Amino acid sequence: MKAIALTHYLPIEDPSSLLDVELPDPMPGEHDLKVRVEAVSVNPVDTKIRSPKAQVEAQPKVLGYDAAGVVEAVGDAVEGFRPGDRVYYAGDVTRPGSNAEFQLVDARLAAIMPSSMDFAQAAAIPLVAITAWELLFQRMPFDSAQGGEGKTLLIIGGAGGVGSIAIQLARLAGFTVIATASRTETVAWCRAMGAHHVINHREALTPQLTALGLPQIDAAINLADTDRYWNELGELLAPQGHVGLIVEPTGALKIGDPYKAKCIGIHWELMFARSRFRTADMAEQGRILARVAALLDNGTLKGIQRENLAPISAANLREAHRRLESGRTIGKLTLAGW
Repeated sequence: MKAIALTHYLPIEDPSSLLDVELPDPMPGEHDLKVRVEAVSVNPVDTKIRSPKAQVEAQPKVLGYDAAGVVEAVGDAVEGFRPGDRVYYAGDVTRPGSNAEFQLVDARLAAIMPSSMDFAQAAAIPLVAITAWELLFQRMPFDSAQGGEGKTLLIIGGAGGVGSIAIQLARLAGFTVIATASRTETVAWCRAMGAHHVINHREALTPQLTALGLPQIDAAINLADTDRYWNELGELLAPQGHVGLIVEPTGALKIGDPYKAKCIGIHWELMFARSRFRTADMAEQGRILARVAALLDNGTLKGIQRENLAPISAANLREAHRRLESGRTIGKLTLAGW
C-alpha cells in the first residue's frame, strides 16, 4: 500500500522529513476495523512527533491522527460495523497512523461519519471534537446540555481546530463564550463559530474582560500557551472555577495560591489517554463521535475544514505541516485522495 512515513526526525523544509513509501497491507486484529483511508487532517500532535530529534526509526513510521474512509474488513470481536461503512476517527498514537492507504483502528474509537459531509470535511473533525468534548464535559464538570447556563467561559486560541469546536459546544451548553484571536480573519472566524465576544490574546486579558463587564470568569480553557497565561488566569478565575489545559508547560507551574485559595479545579485533557492505556471506557470516544456526527448532520454544529490539499502525498503533507507550524492556520487543513 502507499503510505507517507519518516525514518529520521527532520525540519519540515527537508524533503526527507516525510517520504512516499510502499508498506505491506495491515491485517486486522479482533477489535480492529481495516479502513481504506480517503482523507486525513493534520494536527499539532503530528508536527510535534515529527519535530527534529536524534532518534532514528528502524522501520518507516507513519503519522496521522485523523481520518475518514471506508471499512474494508472487520475483526472477529467487532460489533456495529461492516465492510462498506463510511467511518471517521482519530485513532491511537501508539499505532501506525492514518497517512496510509489502509489503517487499522480499534472499532471502539470510531463512528459512522456524518452523512452530510464528504470525506475531507469529516476528517477535519475527530481529534478536535473528542478533545473539546472530553475537556468541557468529562474532565471539567459541565453538562453538555445545560452545564454552562449562567456561566462565562474563556477560550484561549479560539480559531484553531479545538477552539473552533469548543466555541460551538460551549454555546450549546449555555455558556457566554469569550474567545481569543489576534488577526482580523481569526476574529471573524471565532465570531462565525459562535463566540459572544472576541478579545486579543497578544494583550493583557484582564483589562479587555473588565471592559466587557467581566472582571472574573467561571471557567477557562487554554489551548495555546499554558505558561504564558497561568498567572493571569489564576487571578481572573472565580472562586471554585475551573481551568482546562491541553499544552504541556515548558516549566513548573505554581499551583498554590491563588489556585489553592480559590479551590480552582485544574483539568488536563489528552484524547489519546483512553486508547494508550486501554481504559475500560475507551468506547466513549466512538460514542462522542456518533453524537457529534448527529449534531453536524442536523446543522447544530458547523464543519471546520478551511482548506483541502489533494492528493495525499509526501509533498502535500510536508506543505500541510509547514503551514501548521507557521501558527497561522485557521480551523483545519485536510488532504484527500491518493
